[in-house]
Amino acid sequence: MRFRRSVAPGFVLLLTLSFGLSLANDPRPTVSSAEGNWRTAARHSAGIAPDPLRHADTAIVQVYTAATYGWRGYFAVHPWIIYKRAGDTAYTRYDVIGWGSRPVVRRNYAVPDGLWFGATPSVLVDHRGEGVDAIIDAVESAIARYPHANEYRSYPGPNSNTFLAHIGREVPALRLDLPANAIGKDYRPLGRPLGVSPSGSGVQFSLLGLLGLSVGLEEGLELNLLGLNFGIDLNSPALRLPAIGRVGLDDAVVSERDATVVQ
Repeated sequence: MRFRRSVAPGFVLLLTLSFGLSLANDPRPTVSSAEGNWRTAARHSAGIAPDPLRHADTAIVQVYTAATYGWRGYFAVHPWIIYKRAGDTAYTRYDVIGWGSRPVVRRNYAVPDGLWFGATPSVLVDHRGEGVDAIIDAVESAIARYPHANEYRSYPGPNSNTFLAHIGREVPALRLDLPANAIGKDYRPLGRPLGVSPSGSGVQFSLLGLLGLSVGLEEGLELNLLGLNFGIDLNSPALRLPAIGRVGLDDAVVSERDATVVQ
């Protein structure tokens, strides 16, 4: 009883801190569209992906996240992956889209580094050069094996974050560390509650993404309570918190970055 009395105030303090920081930072677009609805929200390139023509000889794979549309942007992100093999002059993009037809895994649904309904994406993973073609092969195999291609639930999953977490588990060379506010990344069916963590670098126990624990080299130690994730990342020191994602050092994974990248 005394332990619960001491833990509860700390839990409330962390929730207040994380939601307060998310509100203060406001990851959503200042003006989502001229008419204020998702149909006209900006979807143009953010100018982040390197020019595929200029870097035609370089294999590239990147993972992005952006705040979800509307009020959900205070609490959650939408991720996607893009890649090109050496010799390609265009990117291929994959993400999961919950509306429309099935399957929910969509190829080239939008511009590779486009704004997500007005929200500017950030880079989680950026691998280029030698060895990346092999990573892309593994990514495509993981996409083909995604077990929830005809299922979608925004909460607790399977959703777009479940999809990227699946790729991260299958392709540990990506070193993908989805943030704490990637709601759905911890979704696991009741029949398979124990397995590899979303980064592919650790272990995870999770009941439908509603209650669980992850330990890994990339994600550190993370506790999931009803989809709210709390933890500590020792790889790139930071607190892992719901709504805001992380507070601390940036942990974007960059390898073989070309200094001549066009921004």
